[in-house]
Amino acid sequence: MEEEFEEDLSEESNLKRAERRKEDRVVRKIVYILTIGILIVAGILAISGYNYVNAGLKPLDKNDKKLVQVEVPSGSSNRQIGDILEDGEVIRDGMVFNFYTKFKNLMNFQAGYYQFSPNMTLDQISKELQQGGSAEPLDDASKLTVPEGFDVDQIASLIAKKTDFKKEDFIKVMKDKDFFEQLKTQYPDLLTDAGNAEEVRYRLEGYLFPATYNVHKNRSLEDLVTQMVDTTNQILTPYYSQIKEKGLNVQEVMTLASLVEKEGVTQSDRKKIAQVFFNRIEAQMPLQSDISILYALGEHKELVTYKDTEVDSPYNLYVNAGYGPGPFDNPSQEAILAVLDPTETEDYYFVADITTGKVYYAKTYEEHMKLVEKYVNNDK
Repeated sequence: MEEEFEEDLSEESNLKRAERRKEDRVVRKIVYILTIGILIVAGILAISGYNYVNAGLKPLDKNDKKLVQVEVPSGSSNRQIGDILEDGEVIRDGMVFNFYTKFKNLMNFQAGYYQFSPNMTLDQISKELQQGGSAEPLDDASKLTVPEGFDVDQIASLIAKKTDFKKEDFIKVMKDKDFFEQLKTQYPDLLTDAGNAEEVRYRLEGYLFPATYNVHKNRSLEDLVTQMVDTTNQILTPYYSQIKEKGLNVQEVMTLASLVEKEGVTQSDRKKIAQVFFNRIEAQMPLQSDISILYALGEHKELVTYKDTEVDSPYNLYVNAGYGPGPFDNPSQEAILAVLDPTETEDYYFVADITTGKVYYAKTYEEHMKLVEKYVNNDK
């Protein structure tokens, strides 16, 4: 009897243990499923949050250059300024602007009227806000648009025409060594190579980014130039490591970009012309760009003569091999990107049809001269 009773108890205990194990497995399975579900939801939220913030950090529309006027009232907080910019459709999200400026410790934003465009970065907008706005609403006369490919002298003339500043005052700023050193300290990645260059006419040639700027009465020429240089730095910042990997320096990139800017009209031509220049440099051939001759002469004319190509100047790339002292104008972002991502070709020459503007390429000098006779010397 006792043995049978003990066997019944043992069997009952085994059944209970089996039942508990079964329940434990079910609980563990439920916990596992819930944990996976929570992790998935957390992951989705994290990715969504990252994408949301990342989108908010980028320009609202990098292709939209139209200027939007906004007013920042006195005493506005970063959050309030962010809301003003979002309402004005200048940035994507005011809250992201608030977090970004606090994370970057960007403070001392000034009240006033500003004109921003949706293609500006949060950093560019923040620096404008730190410099201060206009006490009065801005009009078209407050805008200065620097065209792509303008050189320092052309920009100086434009400033004299569009603002109260004089041309000679702008040129004086361009030649101010102390001011350049200040900028180089502020933008070492951008301007160190320019500071090391020899026989340059203007050290900031090539670094005054072509764009539309606000010219306020309470700002100096140095403020305007700093804004231009800062814009160039914003454009190049994602590419500094790529420039080093290619074995180039910033001065060389900007120099080629300044030639490509005027030698090619379409982006496809610019990318191919950039590679032609690289091919010639590698072969130790002079670049022989007419753009260099015009810059050496300090003139802007349609045709370059044989006598012009003999001008005594380090900027004369008909007789001097290599890149020359530095940029010949201030190139666009498209020209810069063409130099950083050229189209592979084995050609060493190119010529444009003077009637259509179409560019033709050649690998040998003989082929090139045939194209010159056909598309340049031949009267149509």
